[in-house]
Amino acid sequence: MPRLAEAAYTEQPWRIHELTRDFSVEDVWSFRTPGAGPGDFPAMLAALRAAGGPMQQSWPTRSLFALRWKLGALLGWDKPSAGVGTRVLSLRDRLPDDVRDAPRGPDDAAMPLKAVYELDRECARELANKTVHTVMHLGWVQGADGDYELRMAVLVKPNGWFGRLYMAAIAPFRYLIVYPALTRQWERAWRDRNQAEHEEGTSR
Repeated sequence: MPRLAEAAYTEQPWRIHELTRDFSVEDVWSFRTPGAGPGDFPAMLAALRAAGGPMQQSWPTRSLFALRWKLGALLGWDKPSAGVGTRVLSLRDRLPDDVRDAPRGPDDAAMPLKAVYELDRECARELANKTVHTVMHLGWVQGADGDYELRMAVLVKPNGWFGRLYMAAIAPFRYLIVYPALTRQWERAWRDRNQAEHEEGTSR
């Protein structure tokens, strides 16, 4: 199963740990990338960007995100005053010098989470609104079969009781709709990348 125990994240020597001691681990997920090697994390990130953001997923997932953005606009959850740099400080303000000097990673209008940092085998993005400050961490880990695989951890710091209620309310939708669709999209992105490389190699 793609969902992993929290230890699959906490036991890795990620740089993100030193930045998020006041966050809790909400989810840990794995994505199969057959044939991947230790240096393929940048290629995987490129494949994910080519696959597009949430609105490139299945119809149920697109509908959920569209509903969430409409509710946010109606109730004022996503106002700039509730975001990163206003209600909460960006994690970039916590970066040690060696990580701060590394490439940040590109921001994209299709991806509402904004880049914090991007290293050879991990990267982080963040989002804040009136409900929560959340971080999506991606890491590159060697699996039991020897291939490398992508792992995602979602870290959260709810904004008071309302944020905790919000996270509890959306949990069934994440597990039943969003994460399964994300798994299909991201694993397909890796397969498509491999297929494109194979076709390019055979045409030479």
